[in-house]
Amino acid sequence: MTKGQNVIPSKLASLHGGEEQLREKALGIVAGDQRLQLHLAIVEAAMDLAGIFRQFDTSDEDLKVAQVLGMRTFNAFGASLKLALSGYYQNSALIQRDMLETVFLLSLFAGDRTLIERWRLADKKARMKAFSPVKVREALDARDGFTSKRRAEMYELFSELAGHPTMKSAWMMRPQKDGDAVIGPFMEATALEAVISEMGRLAVQVGEQINAFFPTDWAPGLPSRLAFAQHKLDWLSTFYPRHESP
Repeated sequence: MTKGQNVIPSKLASLHGGEEQLREKALGIVAGDQRLQLHLAIVEAAMDLAGIFRQFDTSDEDLKVAQVLGMRTFNAFGASLKLALSGYYQNSALIQRDMLETVFLLSLFAGDRTLIERWRLADKKARMKAFSPVKVREALDARDGFTSKRRAEMYELFSELAGHPTMKSAWMMRPQKDGDAVIGPFMEATALEAVISEMGRLAVQVGEQINAFFPTDWAPGLPSRLAFAQHKLDWLSTFYPRHESP
């Protein structure tokens, strides 16, 4: 193609135009729902924590791991939100499964920081033996005394609906519950609400774990930590009035 011509093929450009129109509709839905706005506020606060945390200058290789994992969640939130607002709910949820796996790993490391060195120095075989997603969930359940397998259930739900090509995964491709699956993005309020709500729950957990790694005497991090704490309080008082963990 010569200079000045559109380098994006016409059908891809048309698809992008449709995505932008759906985004405007999504923003209209969010504008009329304070609960969705609250979810997005906690998402922003968690992302801000990750952004500030990465700026802390350290030579501690273990802390650098936590910073990189925090950066991973920042990118994941941004991508997941963009996809959700553009009508790609299944793909947004797929990224959220990655976020769930990452926050579980951060939680494990926050509870026992000696595990970080083991993880970063392990070869693939050793890493999968000790730190596979299922091993991490089992270790967290044992640490916290959980017997309900809630972490496994949430991971399985994300896997069934978005992570793997299963019959159930087609549910997230249907604008109507009993309708047919469609190709391409679509805007449907219930689906948008469900994906953004899960994003909010993940943001609370991600923010909590990133906050645990902040040096307590690092003044530049204080404003973001305080802002997250306030947004978390607002979020919990709305969705979990008894301050149960999301």
